[in-house]
Amino acid sequence: RPKEVELIKTEDALGLTITDNGAGYAFIKRIKEGSVIHGIPHIQVGDHIEKLNGELMVGKRHFEVAKILKEIQKGDTFTIRLIEPMKSGFNSIAPKSSVRGGSKKSNYGTGRETLRFKAGGNAEIEEKDDVMDVGIEKINIILESFLGINDEELATQIWETAIGKTNSMDFADAVDNSDLEELGFTDDLVIELWGAITDARDGRI
Repeated sequence: RPKEVELIKTEDALGLTITDNGAGYAFIKRIKEGSVIHGIPHIQVGDHIEKLNGELMVGKRHFEVAKILKEIQKGDTFTIRLIEPMKSGFNSIAPKSSVRGGSKKSNYGTGRETLRFKAGGNAEIEEKDDVMDVGIEKINIILESFLGINDEELATQIWETAIGKTNSMDFADAVDNSDLEELGFTDDLVIELWGAITDARDGRI
């Protein structure tokens, strides 16, 4: 179901984390609680971002869509066209902990969910992970000091690349075998990132 929303960028950060399914479709993965987007009920986790200001986003990677959103100047008005997934086609998207029935809206926009793509193309909304939040924040601080950028989408991708990895060598291999490889991370940066990830996992804030 398509929906078009016009909004003013009142803050530098919109509060969106974007992912893509590897087939040219970018989706809203998370909405930060208290953010500009969080206050707009029509924009939900799981929505596909089809167009920004009339420009087609299909075929772009999540970081390309995020970059376009970031380049919109604070104070500017912009239009975002979203496609809300059919619930049956998207594995009856709902938080795992929710009970079927009740108000449809109660499943969305609490700022506590994240969109996860599963093997086989299915997707689910899961409850937000506080350990992941800490890890992403630590990764972002490192990215800013090493690369001069603050990019929650990229930080999230780095965190997820580390899932299931138990040492820095496995993590480095995973980075090299993903689209992160094109960013040319140095060995020092990879080690620094791994340190931040393990700190977050072990509760060292």
